[in-house]
Amino acid sequence: MFVSDFILPNDSAFIRRSEPLFWRASLALFCGAFVTFANLYSTQALLPLLAKKFSISPAAASLSLSVATIALAVSLLFTPSLSDRLGRKSVMLSSLALTSLLGFAVTFAEHYSLLLLLRALQGASLAGLASIAMTYVSEEFSNDCRTLAMGLYVSGTAVGGMTGRIITGSLTEYYGWETALQVLAFVSLICTLLFAFMLPQSKHFSVRTFSIQGLLKGFGYHLKQPDQLGRFIHGFLLMGGLVSLYNYVGFRLSTAPYLLGESQIGWLFSIYLLGIFSSTWLGSKADRHGHRKVLLYSIAMMLIAVLLSLSPNLLLLILSLGLFTFGFFGAHSIVSSWTGLVAKSYKAQASALYLLFYYVGSSVMGVVGGYFWSHWYWPGVVALVTGLVLVSGFIAWMSPKEA
Repeated sequence: MFVSDFILPNDSAFIRRSEPLFWRASLALFCGAFVTFANLYSTQALLPLLAKKFSISPAAASLSLSVATIALAVSLLFTPSLSDRLGRKSVMLSSLALTSLLGFAVTFAEHYSLLLLLRALQGASLAGLASIAMTYVSEEFSNDCRTLAMGLYVSGTAVGGMTGRIITGSLTEYYGWETALQVLAFVSLICTLLFAFMLPQSKHFSVRTFSIQGLLKGFGYHLKQPDQLGRFIHGFLLMGGLVSLYNYVGFRLSTAPYLLGESQIGWLFSIYLLGIFSSTWLGSKADRHGHRKVLLYSIAMMLIAVLLSLSPNLLLLILSLGLFTFGFFGAHSIVSSWTGLVAKSYKAQASALYLLFYYVGSSVMGVVGGYFWSHWYWPGVVALVTGLVLVSGFIAWMSPKEA
């Protein structure tokens, strides 16, 4: 633990909302988030095609997404300490550049095993921005705009995640999967250059020597704090709910009475665009009215939405997905910002732990949701997600009120 962890610089040194630098830095983080999440989910729309090209099962094809997510989650444990040593911007920039280059390399893989290796390396490189962007925001932005800045970053994750699934799939239909991923890699390089030129260097960063003992001490510091642990659990529960809902709504809509095609179901991910607005708008509200209060409203939206999804009416089902997505991205923006705000020490490790819980929730609850779907179909999925949201709501309700 260092004295510098507890001494905050004069507030005038922080990036303020009234300054042009706020929008420049926020746009840079938006570009970084876009690159990270567009590439993470880039193969999800291509799974049937990959299964056919490499003569593999659908389950094996899904590994192209799973290995990237697993590598990302594991790397989150180490990249914060790397940034403590080398600096926030340098690690984030290296992450984006390597991710873009690996995006090109994936398209030249002639064997599926090589493609999986490249996707795993790409997933590991993605952690360089995913784990550190939250830390950068908590260190460099002033209190009155920190949650708004995090909201703009989260909106970039929404746009990137949507692009990785939908736009790549659309390009594949006309030009082939290799060209589609090469276009995405080229766009990623452009965004990386914008990130390099627009993001200011850290002013509140102090170098810390890497050590395993220090790394474990940082993780233990946060895990021993009940309120901070609750925020990590929010990430697990809420992301688990979102993934479960979207994973199995496609199965529901492909059967009677809906009988929607794969392309129509794929465009449901355009609902993620609501996350651009909600993450920023609700994040701004949290800055003014308090994180706990606005988080409870966001969770209430998610609860209402998942119950509405029981309706057999297609329009109402789509609206319920929209409301759930709106609430989720608002909650994610608020909790991720709150995590960094209260971390007086080991800020990078706090961000890493939140994201680790977030991605583990995605992996675990996505699989558990399959069990509920297999046994009880959509009502089972709704019951699972309702339970996750209720537990998250209880944790938020029990958290201390802000002064």
